[in-house]
Amino acid sequence: MKTIFLVTISVWLALVGTSVQAAELVMIEEDGCVWCARWNQEIAPIYPKTAAGKFAPLRRFDKNGPFPDTLKFSGKFFYTPTFVVIENGAEIGRIEGYPGEDFFWGLLEKILSDFTSFPEVQS
Repeated sequence: MKTIFLVTISVWLALVGTSVQAAELVMIEEDGCVWCARWNQEIAPIYPKTAAGKFAPLRRFDKNGPFPDTLKFSGKFFYTPTFVVIENGAEIGRIEGYPGEDFFWGLLEKILSDFTSFPEVQS
C-alpha cells in the first residue's frame, strides 16, 4: 500500500513538474538600437541577480525572428527594445521601449505581481 502511494505521488509530481512552466522575460532587440544598448548598460549586468531576474530569466531575440513555436505573442513588435513577460508559453504583459531604469523596474514588477506568483515588492 505504501509503495503504491509513493509511486502515485511520484508520477503526479513528475506530471505537474513537466506541465508547469516558469515565467520568463523575453527581450526583443535589433542591431543599432540605442535604447537596447542603454538597457544593456544599465540593467543587463544586474538583472539575473535580482528577484525579478531569478523569477523570470531573460531570453533575447532579434526583432525579425525567428521565434520558437513554443512562445505565443499577442502582437507584432514595432519598437525595440520590447520586453515581453511570458508564462506557460503565452504573453501576459509587455513593456514597449526602455523608459529608464526606475520605470523599467516598476513596470516589470507590476506585471509580475499582477499576473504571476511573483511576491509583492517589500519597501
